[in-house]
Amino acid sequence: MEQAIRIARISDDSVHVATLAEWAHGEWGHLHPERSLDTAIAVFRTECGSGGVPTVFAALHADVPIGMASLVADDMSDRRDLTPWLASVYVLPAWRGRGIASQLVRRVEEEACAHGHGKFYLYTPDQQALYRRLGWHALEDREYRGERVTIMYRTFAESRSCWFPGSA
Repeated sequence: MEQAIRIARISDDSVHVATLAEWAHGEWGHLHPERSLDTAIAVFRTECGSGGVPTVFAALHADVPIGMASLVADDMSDRRDLTPWLASVYVLPAWRGRGIASQLVRRVEEEACAHGHGKFYLYTPDQQALYRRLGWHALEDREYRGERVTIMYRTFAESRSCWFPGSA
């Protein structure tokens, strides 16, 4: 029987920090060409908070990371007026198409809501359809660091609890 996938908070001293930071650097390092892998790992470690902003979550299968997502204060250097951000949503190619990205997004949404964030943001060059299915809305289309992206947002009514489908 296949083990279930577990979503876990990643601490700054986790054995998985370097792996996750390498994924992020490989996927989005072109947005920060001045940043070496060692610097990317050090920055990623600072995003591994104990709750709220910042926080990193990983999808684990048999305690091996297969995906990740983060809640960060700033993910777009020229839009610091928007905060916080869903960032670094990534699933290994062999694990895609199984709903893991959706699980990670929902976990970050729960974290944001539980810490009083009624609205938060993301940007994506190509996953707008996924985020729309999850309740996100387009805010603006623009160019960011040489790439066409859509900034999207998600809101939660103050009276609404932080319960999400599939959460315990």
